[in-house]
Amino acid sequence: MYKYFSTAYKFGGFAGALSILSFISLSFLYPDPTNLNLVFGYVITPIAIFLAIKFFKDYSNEGYLSFSEGMSVGFVAYMLEAIISLGGIWVILIIHPDLFEQVKESKLDVLATNKGSIVAQVGESSFDLTLESIRNMVPWDIALNDALWKIIPGLFFTIIISIILRKNPN
Repeated sequence: MYKYFSTAYKFGGFAGALSILSFISLSFLYPDPTNLNLVFGYVITPIAIFLAIKFFKDYSNEGYLSFSEGMSVGFVAYMLEAIISLGGIWVILIIHPDLFEQVKESKLDVLATNKGSIVAQVGESSFDLTLESIRNMVPWDIALNDALWKIIPGLFFTIIISIILRKNPN
C-alpha cells in the first residue's frame, strides 16, 4: 500500500503546506486573502497531482500506470492538500480573530457594494439569505470552503492527468 501512496503523501502534504503559507502571505497584503488563496489553489493543486502521479509512475511502478492507480494516487494527493489547508487556515483564523473579522467585513462590504446587481440577478430574498449567512459565518466556514475548492478541481484534474499519463504493460 505504501508503494501506491508514498509520492501522493509527499506532494499532497507539500501542496497543503504551500496553501497555508499562501494564506498567511496574502493576509499581510490584502484584507481578504481567501479569494486569491483559491486562485493559488487552482494553480498548485494540478501541479501537485501531476507530480504525484508522474513520480509514482516513473519511480514506484516501473513506468506503467493504470487509470485506477492514477486516480488513487491523485485522490490521496488532493485530499491531503485539502485537509492540511483546512486545518491550517482554521487554526490561523482561530488564533487571529482580528483577521477573521477583517475577512468577514470585506465579504460584507463586497455584498453591500454590489447589492443592486445581486438583487437584480437572484432576487431580494436570496440576497438577504446570503447576507445573513455571511453575518453568521465562523472560521470553520472559510476553512471548509477553501478545502472544498481544492477537492472539486482536484477530482477533475486527477481524471485528466490519469488519462494523459496512463500506460499499461503490453
